[in-house]
Amino acid sequence: MASLIGIRREDINPWERRTPLIPNHVRELRERHGIETLVQPSPIRVFTDEDYRLQDARVTEDLGPAPVVFALKEIPPPLIEKDKVYAFFSHTAKGQPHNMPMLKRMMELGSTIIDYEMVADAQGRRLLSFGNYAGQAGMVDTLWALGRRLLEEGMKTAFAELEPAHRYGSLVEAKEAVARVGWKIEHRGLPDGLAPLIVGFLGYGRASSGAQEIFDLLPSEEVTPGDVGRLRDKVHSAHRLYKAVFKEEHMVKPRSAGRAFDLQDYYRNPGEYKPVVEDALPHLTVLVNGIFWTPHFPRFVTKAFLARLFAPGETPTLRVIGDISCDINGAVEATLKPTDPEDPVFVYDPERDEAISGFAGRGPVILAVYNLPAELPLEASTYFSGALKEFVPAIARADFQATFPEIELPESIRRAIIVYRGELTPAYPNLSPLVL
Repeated sequence: MASLIGIRREDINPWERRTPLIPNHVRELRERHGIETLVQPSPIRVFTDEDYRLQDARVTEDLGPAPVVFALKEIPPPLIEKDKVYAFFSHTAKGQPHNMPMLKRMMELGSTIIDYEMVADAQGRRLLSFGNYAGQAGMVDTLWALGRRLLEEGMKTAFAELEPAHRYGSLVEAKEAVARVGWKIEHRGLPDGLAPLIVGFLGYGRASSGAQEIFDLLPSEEVTPGDVGRLRDKVHSAHRLYKAVFKEEHMVKPRSAGRAFDLQDYYRNPGEYKPVVEDALPHLTVLVNGIFWTPHFPRFVTKAFLARLFAPGETPTLRVIGDISCDINGAVEATLKPTDPEDPVFVYDPERDEAISGFAGRGPVILAVYNLPAELPLEASTYFSGALKEFVPAIARADFQATFPEIELPESIRRAIIVYRGELTPAYPNLSPLVL
C-alpha cells in the first residue's frame, strides 16, 4: 500500500499557480502519517521548490515511484502513466467533450480517477472546493470589466481604477482597492444616467457568496428581485449601488398556471418550470452568475433574448455579465468560450452570434475565466489544501489492487471515483457511449 504520493506540476497555462497541497501540510502528512511526498518542480507555482524542500519533500521531475498523484487541472493524455491513481478536477462527470480524450486514455492505461468535484457527503454537499475564491476573484474582475466598458462608452467611473484580481499581491490588497472605489462612490457619486446601478446575483452558494463578499465592500442596499424593475421610478441614490440576489424561486416559475413553486419539485422536474430571470435583466447593469448548472435545467440568459435586448436602436442598461460558473452555452447561453486572465473578457455580438475580444461592440461584456481561483493562488491553495489533507492518508494507504467493491475508502471518496483501474464505476454509466 502506498506511503508515497506525488504532486504534479500544473502546466495547463501560465496562470495556474495553485497547488493541491501546500508545503506545511506536506510536512504534517509526513510527521503525523508517515507519508512521503514527491513534488514536480515548477517555476510558477505560488510556493517555490525550495518551500517544499524545507518541509522535507523531494523535488523531482519523475513521479513514477508514486502510486498516487495529486493535481488540480486536467492532465495531458501523453503524460498519463499506466495503472496510476490520479486525484484532480477531471471535468469529465458531465461528459464534457473536450476532456473525453483524456478520459479514454485513462481507461486505456488502466488508470484511476478521483474527481475532487464529486467528493461530497451523504447530502450531496461538496467537501473539496476552492470555497468562495472563484466568486471573490470573479467579482473583482467583473467590477474591473464594468469600469473598462463604461470607459469605452466615454463614462469615467471609480471602477476604472481597479485591476483584475491576479494583478494584486493578495486578496487583502484587492479588497482594499475595492473599498477605495466604494469610498469614492459614496462621497462623489456615480456619473449622471448610471444610477440606479443594480447588480444581480444568480444563486447563493459559495461562488455567489464570495462575489457578494467583494460587492459588499461597496456602499450598497439590497432589494428584492421583484423590485428591480420599479427601482428607477422610486427614490434612489447615485451614492450607492443596489444588489438583488436571485434564488430558485426568483429564477423560475411553474409552467402550469396557479401552481406554487416547490424547490424539491423543481430539482426533480426542472422541465416543468420556465425561466423568468430575463424579466429583470433589462433593469440590471451587471449580472453575476454563480449557480451550478447542468443541461437538465433551463438557461436563464438566452441568445435570443440578448438579440432583442441589444437590437439596433435600443440602449440597454446591461453592460457586463460576470459568468463565474463558466458553463459553455450553459445558464448564460452567450458564454461561447472560456477565457483566461490574459484575455479575460469578450463582447457577445448577438447579431453575429460571435465573441469579440475586448470591451467594444454591441452586446454585453462577458467575463468567463474558467479557473478564477488561480487568480488568488496563495489563499486558494491554502484553503483547498486544508480540506484535502484530511483525505490524503486514506487515499495514500488504500489498496488500489483490490476490486472496486472491496477497496477501503471513505464513502465520499468512493463516490468520486469515476474510473477505477480503467473501468467506469457504476455511478457514471452515462459516460460509456462517450468513450467508445
